[in-house]
Amino acid sequence: MRPAGMELWQARRRRVRALHGSGGASAATLLAWLAMPLPALAQDNVVATATLPRDLSPWGMYLNADPVVKAVLIGLAFASIVTWTVWLAKTIEIVLAKRRVRAASNKLAGVRSTLENVEQLAEIQGEVAQFLDAAATELKLSHRLTDNEGIKERIASRLERIEASYGRRILRGTGVLATIGATAPFVGLFGTVWGIMNSFIGISKSHTTNLAVVAPGIAEALLATAFGLAAAIPAVVIYNVFARSIAGYRAGLGDAAAEVLRLVSRDLERAAAVPTSSARRATPLSVAE
Repeated sequence: MRPAGMELWQARRRRVRALHGSGGASAATLLAWLAMPLPALAQDNVVATATLPRDLSPWGMYLNADPVVKAVLIGLAFASIVTWTVWLAKTIEIVLAKRRVRAASNKLAGVRSTLENVEQLAEIQGEVAQFLDAAATELKLSHRLTDNEGIKERIASRLERIEASYGRRILRGTGVLATIGATAPFVGLFGTVWGIMNSFIGISKSHTTNLAVVAPGIAEALLATAFGLAAAIPAVVIYNVFARSIAGYRAGLGDAAAEVLRLVSRDLERAAAVPTSSARRATPLSVAE
């Protein structure tokens, strides 16, 4: 008999002697216990002698997890921190930008002529001020030209480019949220698969499928899935919220650019309606240069 079988047989004999000495076991119980196969006794011996982790809290599972699973959990925790940092920074940026564009648009809506509302135009700042500067620059470069439609087209092109530039600037950082929302569940799933593989390897080594032995390893593996979902769900929700807010901001920029173009068109038509000498003395948008 092999050494392991010999140890099990000796353990059986000791138990039989203890039961026989106590006198509390019937003959049928002793016979049933003696008829138990050696593999069953081996499984009971493994379960009895196995060192099982008792702390199944998230922190305890992290400490007892495989190094690969630990790396996955750390990466997902870092991704979650990045998500909430981007949320805070972009929320402040978008709120301030929308408020600035709204205030400038309200001031611009009350302007009827660049020559009559010089002080009101001078108070406008931010993106709308860039629109006014671009329109004034183009009017200055086209001073001796008489094709008003060409002037308006060139001003519209300048305003469109400025609007696109601010739109790209406000989108910075949101791509990280999209990446985290798309990849975090799969990263967590990778940690889960790796942890369950280790659990099955442990089952093969211990020769037992007792739930008390395999449950801690499976729980640690499923913790990676929970971390992946905890990182992905807020990232997706925040990204969608930002997408709507940025769309509103860009719509405000479009309205402001259209208002500037209408103001320029109005001034150009006024300049064409007066004598040439008067038009030379009053250049539209001269205050915004």
